[in-house]
Amino acid sequence: MPRSYHVLDVFTDRPLAGNPLAVIHDCDGLDTERMQAIAGEFNLSETVFLLPPDHPVHSAKARIFTPSRELPFAGHPSIGAAILLATLRGTGDGIIVLEEEIGAIRVGVSFGEARAFAEFDIPRMPERLDDPVDPELAAAALGLLPSEIGFENHKPSLWTVGVTFPFVPVRDLSVLRKCKVERRAFGEAFGDAVYVYCRETLSRDNDLHARMFAPGLGVDEDPATGSAAAALAGVLMTYDQPTAGTHRWKVEQGHIMGRPSVVEIELVIEGGLQIVRIGGSAVIVAEGELHV
Repeated sequence: MPRSYHVLDVFTDRPLAGNPLAVIHDCDGLDTERMQAIAGEFNLSETVFLLPPDHPVHSAKARIFTPSRELPFAGHPSIGAAILLATLRGTGDGIIVLEEEIGAIRVGVSFGEARAFAEFDIPRMPERLDDPVDPELAAAALGLLPSEIGFENHKPSLWTVGVTFPFVPVRDLSVLRKCKVERRAFGEAFGDAVYVYCRETLSRDNDLHARMFAPGLGVDEDPATGSAAAALAGVLMTYDQPTAGTHRWKVEQGHIMGRPSVVEIELVIEGGLQIVRIGGSAVIVAEGELHV
């Protein structure tokens, strides 16, 4: 049977930027193997398959696949699918609840004159893992010198929010630009993926610049990574040590690969980290029918 689909660009307010996302509708009858094959056909960082929710008051069940595997949770699929559903249903500003493997994700959607914006509270707080990230091995896996790893008090570390990421700070944008995947060392250093970041930015409006390489997930480089930004909240708490209150960061990503994106992070701190929100815009760029 034909199934409709949409493609959105996420973490951007203009087409042909940000992180592309395929959303497939009416996915009852598709098994896991078929969904994985369709995700491979689209060959985007992630493809979302929408099904009827288990709980009737929720908006949809969402299964998320990279070209090589299913994920329990991801940021740009949550943002993009929520904005798409709110747009198609004509509900205006409000809450879209997506049932993902990690749990129910409540996404607030708002429509302004210039952009559609969505944000969600992350379903699981960042947790630092004991397995260390070796700076010298990290440098070798990224084609860098050990002296180019780290800035200020930031050091490589490993964090999870249900999806796990090694985080590697580098000295500046010039170092970030020359990062590349050295496949012989990459798996040993990082496993599937790595998030590399620096304090220097292209825009004064933003706070960090990042790149995310994920060859183990079938994604050479990701233009914008919401789940990694969620885990980055733990990095910021540890190394930047923000005081009590509400703090916001904007993270540039994708610019070096020609897909400029901005991921917004909000931390609410009161006697410790209480809330982490991830936000961004999205635009619909294509729609069609899938005959499989």
